[in-house]
Amino acid sequence: MVFREQKVQEIAHFRDFPELVCRLCRYSLGMRGNGMKKIRTVLIVEDAEDDAFLLKRALSKSTFTGEHVHIVANGKEAQDYLEGIGDYEDRQRYPIPDIIFTDLKMPIMNGFELLKWLKENPVFQVIPTVVLTSSNDKLDVRRAFFEGANCYFMKPGSHEDSVSALSLIFDFWECNELPSI
Repeated sequence: MVFREQKVQEIAHFRDFPELVCRLCRYSLGMRGNGMKKIRTVLIVEDAEDDAFLLKRALSKSTFTGEHVHIVANGKEAQDYLEGIGDYEDRQRYPIPDIIFTDLKMPIMNGFELLKWLKENPVFQVIPTVVLTSSNDKLDVRRAFFEGANCYFMKPGSHEDSVSALSLIFDFWECNELPSI
């Protein structure tokens, strides 16, 4: 019980929240073993090439140790990727992602439309989906969660903040039981 009381005190003071999450995840892994699914494939849905490049670079410095990072430019391309249509038919080369990062404001099919499509699709609705956007509009936050987002993050201002945020996200999702698709 000492561990639990210590954690409650840390949560109450909101001290170093990312480190707390990491320690709780490590504690959880120790209690339940390492039978949880590892995140191997990431799908990034981002129309701004610079942002996609910076996100991919930050992924390489974070706690992500997976094998595949794929980038598509909008929700329609993400749909094609997920359904294995056209260029994305080869599942060895384009495996189903274990997690999706999406922007909201994109051409052709925006992030809200993608979230809605994912939520309505029984095969893909279980993939953790993280909104990573520059919008801090409260209506966007609300709508993203309504449409099925699992997390909503503002795009960090620095490379170091991006690495920290991504590490926190991966540490969190890797200590969860993730379904197989």
